[in-house]
Order: sequence, then structure tokens, then C-alpha cells
Amino acid sequence: MRTADFHFDLPPELIAQIPAPKRDGSRLLVLHRKTGQTEHRHFPGLLEYFHPGDVLVLNNSRVIPARLHGRNAKTGGKFEILLLEENAANDWWAMLRPGKRAPIGAQIQLEEKNGAASRIIATVTAVNDDGHRRLQFFGTDNLFHDLAALGELPLPPYIERPAERTEDRERYQTVFAQPAGSVAAPTAGLHFTPELLEKIRALGVHICFVTLHVGAGTFLPVKAEKLIEHKMHSERFEVSKATVHAVNEAKKSGRRVIAAGTTSLRTLESVARLHAGKLNIHAGNTNIFIHPPGEFKIVDALLTNFHLPESTLLMLVSAFAAPGENTRGRDLIFSAYAEAIRERYRFFSYGDAMLIL
Repeated sequence: MRTADFHFDLPPELIAQIPAPKRDGSRLLVLHRKTGQTEHRHFPGLLEYFHPGDVLVLNNSRVIPARLHGRNAKTGGKFEILLLEENAANDWWAMLRPGKRAPIGAQIQLEEKNGAASRIIATVTAVNDDGHRRLQFFGTDNLFHDLAALGELPLPPYIERPAERTEDRERYQTVFAQPAGSVAAPTAGLHFTPELLEKIRALGVHICFVTLHVGAGTFLPVKAEKLIEHKMHSERFEVSKATVHAVNEAKKSGRRVIAAGTTSLRTLESVARLHAGKLNIHAGNTNIFIHPPGEFKIVDALLTNFHLPESTLLMLVSAFAAPGENTRGRDLIFSAYAEAIRERYRFFSYGDAMLIL
């Protein structure tokens, strides 16, 4: 299939710029894969679709304040830095704007949140084929520990505001976030409240967690003309013993595994491909690219947000809507998206949710 096959037009006013007034106050479009039937709910209506014994898998990665600001140590020119991946302490890959003004050897003095110069200097040590810069940081024992004082939450570029709001510090983070490492939120998890999670548990649903540190590449459009030519970015993940046990027991007894978010799904299916269709304790990196005609070994239902045109996430949900088929899943998703647009659903990270059963 071609990347252009996953293009659709979205009215700009439907791109959510702020979160819903209440965390679980978003809308929920339910898509039944076999029939193509759709239903319209609000997010707490999710409870109607759980069965006792289901396993709900959430991604508990915490978003780091990965957007930094600095100035060229010689010229004073301004830079915006988005950290992408930590190679080692004080050694990161990052996106820089303007990148052309940051050749190898350039030195950038980081700024504190109030605009004052910090003690930390970043030196550009390499440039990769995507134009990302490798930065070595000096003046700190470990930059990771300074991010809270220096950085901002990395809201996606389609949220067109000059800076983060106070509410973003809470709402662009799940209520169950633990290990820090993501540079973008696992957005399907943003809708859950502690109270709603307790109601889900009370139904007899087992809730467990994986950790996948989301990279900025997750939300980028695919540049290759054909899907088979696209090289997926790599992301770190970990699956615990407790989650492995819960998921394997569910599959063994014919109970459903429901992934909250494409990151949870990609983690589960990455491990399954390594272990003959079963889950196993695993920590590593994945660059799995799921697109039609994709097959799924673990996940039976998917909770997700509405995704960008021509993005790998849109391709993934299209594959999930009709496993093993080339175009039917895309057609189902596009039909559901067209309905969501007519009904004025809110799209992308701070937008509404979709449940694919």
C-alpha cells in the first residue's frame, strides 16, 4: 500500500488545542470490526464494553520535560531543543530549531525557564540522516536530573500555543505514570481517572502495565511513498512478570486482552513476535511497524485516540480493524473517521477516544 492511501482532510478546528474540562469527559466512538457498526458514547461508557476476566493493558511511561531553550554560545542566536533519545548520561539525540545553524562543534548554552543562562552547555557531536543532532552536555552530572528546572513538556506541534499552560503539567500526563522517559504522551491513557480505573477493577477486569517510552517519531507522517520503504524509529520498552502472567493466562483461557493505546499494543505484539506468539518478560527496543495486512497475536480490542493523516498510528489502527486484509481495515477506519468529523469529535493528543472491538 502507498502512504497516500492514508490521507484524509481534517478541518483544522477539530484539532484539540486544550484538554476536555474533565479528564474522562471526552467522547468515545465505538467501532465493531466485524459489522462496521459504530456507537457514540462518552468515555465513562467504556465500562459497558468490559467483561469479567478481561485484561486491560496500560502504558505507564511518564513524559519528561524534553523541550529546552538555549542560545549559541558565540553568536547569541536562539535555539529550541527537543530531546529525543538518551544514549548515555549527558549524551542525547535531539531535534534542533533552527537545525541549519547547529553544525558539528556548535555550542549551545541552555537557558533556565525564566530565560536566564544556565551553567549547562550542549555541544553538537554528530548529525544523522534525519537532521537530528547528537548533543553532549557539560556542566551537569546528569542532564536528566536537571530537566524539571530547565524543560517544558513537549506538546505536539499541532497544538498551536506559544508555551505550556499550568494545566498541561497534569493533563499531558496519565494518572498512572511512573518511569520517566517519554517525549510524547501515551495519549489513550490520558482519559483515565483513578475513580474510573477502580470501577473497571470492580467489574472483574485485571489492569496491568507495560512501559514503552514514546518517541517524537510516533506522530510524524511517513515520508516514503510505499509503506514497505518506511523505516520505523526505535523506542525502549519493558514488560514485567506480573503483566506476562496476566496476559498469558487470559489468552490461555480465551479471555480478552484490551490494549489502551497503540504503544501498549506495539509493546505486546513486539514481544509476541519474538516468543512464538506468547508474552515473555522482556526489556529492549522495538521498531515494529504494523500496517495492513497486519496480524495480531495478543491484542483483542484497542482503545486509541484519533490519529494524524499518513501517520504510522493511522496505519496501525487500519491493520487492527481488519487483521490480515489489505484495504478493508483502512476503509472501516476512514468511514469511522468521516463519521467522527461529521459529529465534530476532537482529534489528536488532547482529543476524543475510539474503541475498536
